Amino acid sequence: MSALQGRAAATLFLGFAVAYFLSALLRAVTATLAPAFSADLGLAAGELGLLAGAYFFGFAAMQLPLGSAIDRFGPRRVQFTLMLLAVAGCVLFAVARGLPALLAARVLIGAGVAACLMAPLTAFRHRFSPAAQLRANSWMLMTGSLGMLASTLPVQWLLPTLGWRGLFWAVAVALAVSMAVMMRLVPRDTPPSPSAAPAAPAGYREILRHPLFLRLAPLALFQYGGLIAVQALWAGPWLTQVGGRTPTEAAAGLFTINAAMLLTFLAWGAVMPRLVARGVTALQVLRWGMPLPLLLLAHNVWAGADAGPWAWAAWCVSCTCMSISQPALAQVFPSAQAGRALSAYNLVIFSGVFAVQWGIGLAVDALQAAGWAEPAAFRAAFAGFGVGCAAAYAWFLWRRA
Repeated sequence: MSALQGRAAATLFLGFAVAYFLSALLRAVTATLAPAFSADLGLAAGELGLLAGAYFFGFAAMQLPLGSAIDRFGPRRVQFTLMLLAVAGCVLFAVARGLPALLAARVLIGAGVAACLMAPLTAFRHRFSPAAQLRANSWMLMTGSLGMLASTLPVQWLLPTLGWRGLFWAVAVALAVSMAVMMRLVPRDTPPSPSAAPAAPAGYREILRHPLFLRLAPLALFQYGGLIAVQALWAGPWLTQVGGRTPTEAAAGLFTINAAMLLTFLAWGAVMPRLVARGVTALQVLRWGMPLPLLLLAHNVWAGADAGPWAWAAWCVSCTCMSISQPALAQVFPSAQAGRALSAYNLVIFSGVFAVQWGIGLAVDALQAAGWAEPAAFRAAFAGFGVGCAAAYAWFLWRRA
């Protein structure tokens, strides 16, 4: 298949980008709405982490069947079908009256938007040149940062008018519109040949045993998953419970973090094709770049209340070098296996998101029950997360041989 260029490439990108914008908003909105959930529903830190993590549980549970389905049926058709679940999940969340129903709705939403990044990345693998894939990947993540940006101050401004239930009704309508946009702008999937769709178990065994997958998996679990966990949830409670900021000030802080991420992904999209042209590989970027987020996380834990929005923005920005690992991994597999390779890797990432989101909440609750002050409990929980990130980087360096 010849690589798309110019207007055709931009149209395909935009067709997928609208849906990914909304999926990122849904992923991150719990950080802004955490005070409202705590006030309206009386959720403790562990329950709040579980509610946020339920999205990622549904998301992760779909990844292996999703990869096989994308390789067999095509990214456009699979994403459209799954997004019907996301619309239903938003409606259920809007009418839910207790934590069990809210958890079920978040799982359904997570499953429904599970293809919103994997489908476009697979389409890019099929239709774009290698350098264009790196650019499109970074700019798709920039679109996600824009969605996360919309989940901060704009949501906080709409909250007094719509309430959190009204917000989810509005997102349900927006998801339906995005489905129509995708079907209009994204070209029809090219039917695969029978030989291009090998059995899922064999394909996944080959992927999961690949040396590059094994080398990247711990970083994906802790560093990449932890980045999303903090950005989508724990940055907000840190700013309120450790830093003493009001919910509005915390929303403004999250806006700062997500704006920094948006600009960073925009820069990655411009820079990576130039680095590739100079012979710089994604693995070199990871090897050189990963010590910085480890140092910045240690600084934030040490600083405590003084680690405000800009400190966490710096940490999040430093973690974005992990984003180039996705297209780098996809390129080592044949095009017919791209959906499975990306989905298997995404399963590791979002398993990490679920584990870190819930794990930090459980650790905070346990330490408080043991008599720790809440700010100290948060700092200790984040320190434990940092140990996991450091171990993952050590594995990445050791597996180089």
